[in-house]
Amino acid sequence: MNQDVTQDIVIYQTRDGKSQLKVRLKEDTLWLDAHQIAELFERDRTVIVRHIRNVYSTGELDRDSTCAKNAQVAADGKIRQMDLYNLDMILSVGYRVNSKRGTQFRIWATNVLKQHLIKGYTLNEKRLRTQQEKYQELLNAVKLLGQIADHRELSSSQAADLIRVIRDYAYGLDLIDAYDHKRLEVAGVSRQKARPISYEDARRAIEQLRQQYQASDLFGREKDKSFQGSLVSIFQTFGKRQLYPSIEEKAANLLYFLVKNHPFVDGNKRIAAFMFLWFLDKNRALYRKDGSKRIADNALVAITLMVAESRPTDKDLIVKVIINLINQKN
Repeated sequence: MNQDVTQDIVIYQTRDGKSQLKVRLKEDTLWLDAHQIAELFERDRTVIVRHIRNVYSTGELDRDSTCAKNAQVAADGKIRQMDLYNLDMILSVGYRVNSKRGTQFRIWATNVLKQHLIKGYTLNEKRLRTQQEKYQELLNAVKLLGQIADHRELSSSQAADLIRVIRDYAYGLDLIDAYDHKRLEVAGVSRQKARPISYEDARRAIEQLRQQYQASDLFGREKDKSFQGSLVSIFQTFGKRQLYPSIEEKAANLLYFLVKNHPFVDGNKRIAAFMFLWFLDKNRALYRKDGSKRIADNALVAITLMVAESRPTDKDLIVKVIINLINQKN
């Protein structure tokens, strides 16, 4: 099979050369009727229609967004309204059809998807209406492919692995895109009243850390009053409103303040990371309901070093990244 793109025309041709579909792209997708889909996969139209009905009945796809009406001249010469189906439906049917042609199509579709991901065609600036709209289309495709992987046995293990990886890391990819385009938001945070860490309790914890690491007396020795100030500042208010309303916002800012202020002679990053974790744990936000960690060890290291190496002008952006990595969506 091969694909030839000329402006907005896509030609899909089978290996045996017996079937060739020439369609015009519209709104960044292609549209085929049931007859064309049947020809594509060498199956009777009734089989294709049955697959389409199953896709809709199981809720795998939404009819309004994947089906359109179009006036066409039928074989008897009369003009009839025909149902056209977009690429999402063609892919879904293609993964259901049990035929040699269906297998060939799955391999072709998988390779095309890989090319789009590797070369960046999916986010091609020349075809963007807006970055946000295009990226939402990618997420919708990920959702569709995830549903296919969950409910269908794929003949190509390569396709299954690719789909699974994309789906599993969709949230991370979304955060990266939001970071790149400066549209990160504070979302998915808890709103219950936060419990503070007292200065006295914090000092006792630091001493326990020093003993555990068998560190010198310089570990945790305060250079000024900024450590105590950081513990208090995350609860500060302005106009009777808290500047950092959620637990996640308080925790992220606490980590940032402790890393950037360097309040200790030695152990600044370790103490900052521990206080960050302890605050989340104290407010029941460190672990998920099943007891698993909300933030992995390597992610903790990466976040702490990211704060340390960041520019002061990027403070708001860095804090939003941390919040999105520890919020209720994780």
